[in-house]
Amino acid sequence: MTPQQTLDAMIDRFTPAVAADARAALAMVAARLPGATRLVYDNYNALAIAFAPGDRSSQAICSVALYPRWVSLFLVNGPALPDPHALLAGGGGTMRHIRLNPALIEDARVAALLDAAAASVAVPIDPAAAPRLLIKSVSAKQRARRPAA
Repeated sequence: MTPQQTLDAMIDRFTPAVAADARAALAMVAARLPGATRLVYDNYNALAIAFAPGDRSSQAICSVALYPRWVSLFLVNGPALPDPHALLAGGGGTMRHIRLNPALIEDARVAALLDAAAASVAVPIDPAAAPRLLIKSVSAKQRARRPAA
């Protein structure tokens, strides 16, 4: 199975609505960050796909995280990003997130925040690089990927 087929199977374990939002979010981020390496972490609580200039998660600019009921976009240097529309949530020291919905995925304000996060990092993504997809880890124990009925 290719890494893309593996990621598709991981996404398919979520509800159709979450899977559709995730695929739209991943396509939007990939279009804004050409050349990025996508790092996949299938963790206990969420499926997270980070976008980085290489294979180190510490250099990630953002990540798309899938939860049983929603998809979030996490942005590095979130506390320092210009957010005049107060879209960013969270209180972490380095990351902030946006809980996405179909309208926000295509919102210019989200794109501007993603661009600001990309501009704020020490190691930028080379847009001429060939994009890669790496499955970094899969937790043996995971929460249910679909909400309880």
